[in-house]
Amino acid sequence: MSGSEAGAAIALWWNRENGSIRCTLCPHRCLIKPGQRGLCGVRQASADGQSLEALNAGLAAAIHLDPIEKKPLFHWQPGSRILSVGTVGCNLACPFCQNWELARWDPTVGLFRIAPQDLLKAARDSGSGSVAFTYNEPLVWYEFLREAAPLLRKEGFDVVLVTNGTINPDPLEAILPFVSAANVDLKAFSETAYRKMGGFLQPVLETIRTLKRSNVHVELTHLLVPGINLERASFEKMVEWIGDLDETIPLHLSRYFPRWKWTEPATPLPVMEEFRQIASGRLFYVYLGNLSGLGITRCRKCGRDIVVRDGYNVVQLELDLLGKCRFCGQENGFVVRR
Repeated sequence: MSGSEAGAAIALWWNRENGSIRCTLCPHRCLIKPGQRGLCGVRQASADGQSLEALNAGLAAAIHLDPIEKKPLFHWQPGSRILSVGTVGCNLACPFCQNWELARWDPTVGLFRIAPQDLLKAARDSGSGSVAFTYNEPLVWYEFLREAAPLLRKEGFDVVLVTNGTINPDPLEAILPFVSAANVDLKAFSETAYRKMGGFLQPVLETIRTLKRSNVHVELTHLLVPGINLERASFEKMVEWIGDLDETIPLHLSRYFPRWKWTEPATPLPVMEEFRQIASGRLFYVYLGNLSGLGITRCRKCGRDIVVRDGYNVVQLELDLLGKCRFCGQENGFVVRR
């Protein structure tokens, strides 16, 4: 289904400029000629150059009930299920993209119509208390997100973003009151590495800071990709930056596998462990992702196992009703549903 078939919506955050449209949603600030699309692939200037259309508004590619640990969020409502929904489009162009069919709006992707009320009904029917905007980059589904998030929050559902964090400050501020938690993919810690992915580092860092200032629960994912971000000194700087912001932010180091245009072999397991040890020297909670085995959270005071995960399944949970260690009462950065 094309955007025109779906009846594209007028987008938010843009200006007319010299016969074209300047999109102001994200730091790319694409200047889009009539009939053309921005880098994200889903925001298109109208044929007469008078408006910007959101081609993916009201269209979804997938909706599933997932473990919250799959997002990944390990310290937010552990052991719960979350309704996850996504569409097409992305404002980065990572050559190793693990969901490139959705990110690049591949013709093989099937789309279906969805309205905010449909998503609310699906959330109620799912039995979950939360909804994640995920799979593609949710911030380029901005118009749907801006309408659905307040509705979900009003009806008692938590809203979660799984995002690359590439957005301008004003659009971000407009949705923050409705967001409970976010996992931000901090892909590298140099502008050079981010340029390889078609993006910028500093706006992502500012997004993370803003989320923290707004009392949104934040966890970070860092996909370790050979040829992109395995430079130790840069990684150490990233860990220091995270630690200075909040040393209790959970960091998920995820293993890369060859995908789309990137053919480097999968991240070596010894490298995964080396980077985990580096990060653990500064941060309290560091996890390895895309690997089999147990994911364990130990209390930073008494050292007992307080959450044990087998893959995405929580098999042991030793938290009290406030999310504190059941053995010693230490707070470990957990948010539990009340």
